Amino acid sequence: MGRIIDQIRASKLPSNMMQFAARGALAVPPTENIEILVYLARHNKVFGDLARMTLAGWDEKASQAAASDPGTATEVLRYMISPDNLRPVLLPALLENPSIREDELVKFALSASRESVATMLQSKRVRASTAIRDGLKSNPYVKKEELEEIGKVISADAEDTPSPIVEAASERPGAVIETTAATANPEEPESGGAASEVPDEEVAAYFSEHAADIAAEEGKPFKPTGGIVDLLGADYFPVSDVAEAPEPAPVASAKAEPPPADAPPTAAAAGASKKPPLSGPPRRENTLQKISHLDVKGRIQLALKGNKEERSILIRDGTKVVALAVLDAPKLADGEVERFASQKNVLEAVLRQIPLKRRFMKNYIVVRNLVANPRTPLDLGLGLMKNLLIQDLKNLSANKEVSETIRKLALKMYKQKLDAAAKK
Repeated sequence: MGRIIDQIRASKLPSNMMQFAARGALAVPPTENIEILVYLARHNKVFGDLARMTLAGWDEKASQAAASDPGTATEVLRYMISPDNLRPVLLPALLENPSIREDELVKFALSASRESVATMLQSKRVRASTAIRDGLKSNPYVKKEELEEIGKVISADAEDTPSPIVEAASERPGAVIETTAATANPEEPESGGAASEVPDEEVAAYFSEHAADIAAEEGKPFKPTGGIVDLLGADYFPVSDVAEAPEPAPVASAKAEPPPADAPPTAAAAGASKKPPLSGPPRRENTLQKISHLDVKGRIQLALKGNKEERSILIRDGTKVVALAVLDAPKLADGEVERFASQKNVLEAVLRQIPLKRRFMKNYIVVRNLVANPRTPLDLGLGLMKNLLIQDLKNLSANKEVSETIRKLALKMYKQKLDAAAKK
């Protein structure tokens, strides 16, 4: 006799037994019980809510065992680490579980809560992974102090590791050439060398090519798609390089009488017409404030020449010509494009532009993330589905965030590929 969960998947279990299953009351091994509950929570409209409630109160010891066991079903682990379902007490075990892929932890790091960020910074796996740390650095909930802590970890790792390029290559095969510049000195600000690496001629060429769009958007301020900055506040974003800001000009006293028209200018009056010298330490601007001061051309130039953090903000610029400039940045890495392809707070034009660049379409994760992104236009998603592997088609068919059309076609293609594989 097969497992109960196989009968549930085939809709062969009676209704009263399904209710027992949603309460976790079936006489099956604990691992199968959790697998059944997760399946019902994700795929069953009738008993899904009951299963989710059962999982939320599931025995902590049994949940810990499942979270730390590499043999736990992939669907269970993905359910557990999903921000909507995560029980904070399980996060340390989930972070160290090798069955949870690194790219899934990178995705989790991008939107992790404040509490989860603190837990991740204590994880050995997180500290050892450049990709996950980079994901944390792009997390808007990471505060300046935590960002400095990440920097210290990177610095310590650089001293202990003879060749960071080799380390990066071992974590992500095929990325040696792309990661060379970024990993050669993790502490070095990327924007420092970007200006010399991106000739002004290339920036001028972009301006010329998009002159009409730039003219149409002239004077438009930075406004991020999705409004995340308004929600979190500027203080949540890390402070970038020191920027000098001019001191405000001294305000003349209201009681001071104006000098006679024929009176010669005094030394004080002559000095007042000059810009007062800067005094004290320079003021600090975070990256968001720096970007908000720039006009459209300034933001385009920063998108082409700036660093990873600046690109991660500018890709969400509500001005299309600025956001698209990020995709033309010479230092743009595949890992960044993978994240852009999965983001829901970018313009539709960004998601449409990514497949037009052959380099990006050679990256399978980019293709998969685009199809699974509910913000991706339907026609684009349908066209890319033929490139998905059988397991990803199966996962997509159960993804409630994407449209029903995508889910149905994914299920059809999954069955077709399954039958084709069975005939071989």
